[in-house]
Amino acid sequence: MPPDYSGQNLRGRSFKGQNLTGANFSGKDIRGADFTNAILKDADFTGAKAGLQRRWTIGLLIISWLLSALSGFLSTLVGVLIPSIFDARITQNPITGVATLIVLAVFCIVTTRKGLTAIAFAIAIAAAITIGFAVAIIIFKASSLAFAGVFTFAGAIGIAISGVIAVAIAGGIVGAIVEAGAITGGIVGAIVGAGAITGGIVGAIVGAMLGAGGNTRAVAITAGGAVIITQFGAYIGWRSLAGNEKDAWVRSTAIAFVAIGGTNFFNADLTDVDFTGATLKNTDFRKANLTRTRFYEAKKLDFARVDNSILAKRDIFNLLVTGNGREKSYTGANLKGANLIGADLTQAVLKNADLTGATLQGAYLDWANLTLAQAVGTNFTSAQMTGACVEAWNIESTTKLDNVDCRFIYLLEHPKPKTDDRERRPSGGDFQPGEFTKLFEEVLNTVDLIFRNGIDWKAFVNAFQTVQNQNAYTELALQSIENKGDGVVVVKVGVPDGADKEKIHSDFTQSYQMALQAVEEKYKAQLQAKDEQIVVYRQQSGEMTEIVKLLANKPINVQVDNKVENKNMTNSNDASRKIEIGSVGRDFNASGQALNLGDISGTVTNTINELPASPEPDKPGIKELLTQLQAAIEADTNLLQEDKAEALEQVKALAEAGKSPQEGAMKKAAKTAIKILKGTISSLPSATKLVEQCSNLLPLISNFLGLG
Repeated sequence: MPPDYSGQNLRGRSFKGQNLTGANFSGKDIRGADFTNAILKDADFTGAKAGLQRRWTIGLLIISWLLSALSGFLSTLVGVLIPSIFDARITQNPITGVATLIVLAVFCIVTTRKGLTAIAFAIAIAAAITIGFAVAIIIFKASSLAFAGVFTFAGAIGIAISGVIAVAIAGGIVGAIVEAGAITGGIVGAIVGAGAITGGIVGAIVGAMLGAGGNTRAVAITAGGAVIITQFGAYIGWRSLAGNEKDAWVRSTAIAFVAIGGTNFFNADLTDVDFTGATLKNTDFRKANLTRTRFYEAKKLDFARVDNSILAKRDIFNLLVTGNGREKSYTGANLKGANLIGADLTQAVLKNADLTGATLQGAYLDWANLTLAQAVGTNFTSAQMTGACVEAWNIESTTKLDNVDCRFIYLLEHPKPKTDDRERRPSGGDFQPGEFTKLFEEVLNTVDLIFRNGIDWKAFVNAFQTVQNQNAYTELALQSIENKGDGVVVVKVGVPDGADKEKIHSDFTQSYQMALQAVEEKYKAQLQAKDEQIVVYRQQSGEMTEIVKLLANKPINVQVDNKVENKNMTNSNDASRKIEIGSVGRDFNASGQALNLGDISGTVTNTINELPASPEPDKPGIKELLTQLQAAIEADTNLLQEDKAEALEQVKALAEAGKSPQEGAMKKAAKTAIKILKGTISSLPSATKLVEQCSNLLPLISNFLGLG
């Protein structure tokens, strides 16, 4: 029974590594709770409240105060260094000062347009100009005071960049705390402001020590520079929290700080967990299994630590939280395992999207483009898909299409050349209830057998029977035959849900090759044909006209064993090319004539009885051996009736040869009969009783007839 935590205080509680499958945390306060490595499949967190406990909030505020103080100090220090460049005592300083201001301006512009990720570029510019000035001064043998100007310039640039980074990160952390609602903005602002003022005072003291104090203009420039650097850093921090991709690392750094001590789902299994309406600020989802995890209307999820999960992309994040993807493009999107129950994806572009294992139950997919979409294991139950394009989408038996509401679909994204034909299905009218599902179930529950050199239908039927025996609990049915031209024929075999299609395909391929060899051996023995003649025969069998002659004659009679009910597969109104083969044990006779095994068996018996009996009762002769062989063939349930009749005819030929075993013609006929019998049983499983009996009887019969 799933754990029940009703009435319990779960704040700060540890659930590390526990199996909490199906647990109910609905509406619970789980702030600071630790679910690291826990198994939470199907757990209910609807309306739960995650995030930081009060003591962690205070700790983070102290960190933000320290960062703010650092940023205030650095900003003021930059303001001090800039006016010192204009010291009249150093004639080179005006040029150095202008260069400093230009580089700082370039840095701010580059950072604003490209983000702080371009900071290396700004530093490179500063370094290049610094080195250039240094080289110039060395060449012209300037005074040592010039060197001070150069290094003051370099120091101003370095401190300015450090100040901006400190202010940006501090601003990001502060913003994250405020936005996540950990504490009111007024309190945070007061604390951070105090930090900045403290840092500014310290910076001013340092500036006074450097000699900037006492000069009104210098003080004004100092204050102005400090304000500009501080405000610029704050702007970068605010912009990162607004979701600007240019400063994503600032945002991720700030959120990582704020998530310390928050609700922790690190490496937890959250498969099919429901977070609908939950507050998920300051929550750690790193390395968690988010397969079909529901985040619909989750609050403050954008302040959770998600790293490289499905929540990392802003457009996917918004889709999972709002359920609104109407008319939006998700081309090539990774939606693997996404929970999109009831999502509005009307006219959405999901071309080449990965929907593997996702759930779209009840989703609105009318006129959506699912071209090349990967939908293996995807749940479309009760989805609406009228007008959707499903060209070359990848589905299989694990794809759920139950109760899909669809009037029609398109199989092509773009019309055929010079037409407006997009392969509408159905071609006219609308799907009736259940027809859409039925259409694709036929695709899902089939094994495609491809024959590139035509089909030998006798070998095909033998192989079909063998595979049915090997998969006794899997009902197989021939669904359709398609002639693709050039001797290529595709046969679709229907299989039930859950069948191992790969195994069935492998079994059939192997059985068909064995049966084909057996049939070819029989043809060689009967006709003394060359290999080239057999190839021609098989290629001719691949023509649809020949297929119709062999399989589509109507009526088709099915001869069955006495224990199996007779059926007549006649349908005078059926003009389709779908051909079905009866159950295992039945005989398929393309000519439409039922074989009379009783007459054949009687003839064989009479021929054998004309042979002399063995003079020694304990040592069987040719008559007794052929009688045993006849009985074994008649008792076998694996041979088709046609093959059984063929085998009995060869027994009769052996009996005829037994009357005059020394005659050359009889020996030749006996050798042919032995080859045909071996070819007939070669398609049977080696453990079959008939195979064992023939392995013992045929060598003895050959010796009696002097065949060696």
